[in-house]
Amino acid sequence: GYVVRGRGVSESLESASHGAGRLMSRRVAINSISRNSRDEYLKERGVTLLGGGIDESPQAYKPIDEVISAQHDLVDVIGKFTPKIVRMADEPGDI
Repeated sequence: GYVVRGRGVSESLESASHGAGRLMSRRVAINSISRNSRDEYLKERGVTLLGGGIDESPQAYKPIDEVISAQHDLVDVIGKFTPKIVRMADEPGDI
């Protein structure tokens, strides 16, 4: 992830994206990403996931480095971090 500061560009309504944005819809993610592949993806990166549905898998989102690079004129990067624990809402039925 990144910590950024907006540059206040009026042409963009002094705004920038608040996340990476989806690469695939929730339905496509659910139908194409297995729980095992999501869990392996996170394990390889040393990330612990608490909760979270398949539709929110990291693979369902655009690469954040590319997103930040695309808005270099809108934000200044203050810092970069790698999340180690992510807490998300549980899927219905999960305990």
